[in-house]
Order: sequence, then structure tokens, then C-alpha cells
Amino acid sequence: MRGAAILLALLLPLLAHAAVETYAFAEEQQRLRYLEFTRELRCPKCQNQNLADSNAPIATDLRRELHRLLTEGRSDEEIVEFMVSRYGDYVLYKPRLEPRTWFLWGAPVLLLLTGALVVAGLVRRARAERAGAPPQPLSDHERERLAALLREREPRA
Repeated sequence: MRGAAILLALLLPLLAHAAVETYAFAEEQQRLRYLEFTRELRCPKCQNQNLADSNAPIATDLRRELHRLLTEGRSDEEIVEFMVSRYGDYVLYKPRLEPRTWFLWGAPVLLLLTGALVVAGLVRRARAERAGAPPQPLSDHERERLAALLREREPRA
């Protein structure tokens, strides 16, 4: 028991190894803008992580660059333009609505409408089949098969 506690005490610093970036801001407003940008901008390397959550080296560089731009007094539009010009629209979690992104914004709506039309067509066809066709009598082969199945299910005495 004592050996396990010593081993845990030796391994604990390895588990707690994490780099924490701290940036100084002249105003609280700059810090709040920084935090907002790190949540809204996507890491170019990571699949689906924002700058705040990513530990990738490129995300560290982008956070440093973001800090520099904020301390220089750049506007939000200038910062977004800078990031998009270097990394493309992928860096934005919410891409801009422009002609080249219309499909990106409209695809979910188109897929939903297409799915609704397909389901409506299937329901309409099923209702028409049920309403229009009288039940068909069993063929001789089907009657024989049914009788055989019922004989198998009869309890044996």
C-alpha cells in the first residue's frame, strides 16, 4: 500500500504537465475579445477544435498572433480578415454568407426538404396501395404451406 502511494506521488507530476499560456492585456475589454476569438476561430490543423481547446503548435502560434493583433488595436473585422487571408474560411466556425458559401449554408435545408419529400412520397404510395387493392386470396401453394406451419405449432399429446 505504501509503495502504491509513493508510485502515485512520483507519477502525479507527469499527469499534471500542461502548458498554460498567459497573456497580459492593457484593458479587460481586450482580454474578453481574446477569449471570444479563441472560441470562434478554428485551429487549422485540428478537425473540430477551436483555438482555446487546441494544443497544436499552430494553435499556439495563432493565439500569440491574436494577442499581438489585439494589443496593436486592430478591429474585429481586421483580425478576421487577417486570419482568413492566411488560413482560409476554414478557420471560421461560422463561414460568411457569400455566393461561394451558399451551398454550405443551404445544403442542410436542401437535404431536410429532400428527405421530407421522399418520406411523404413513400407514405402516399403505401396509403394508395392499402386503399386500392383488395386482399388477395391465398394460392394453393400458400394454403398448403400455412396448413403445414399450423400442424407444426399444434401441441402434441
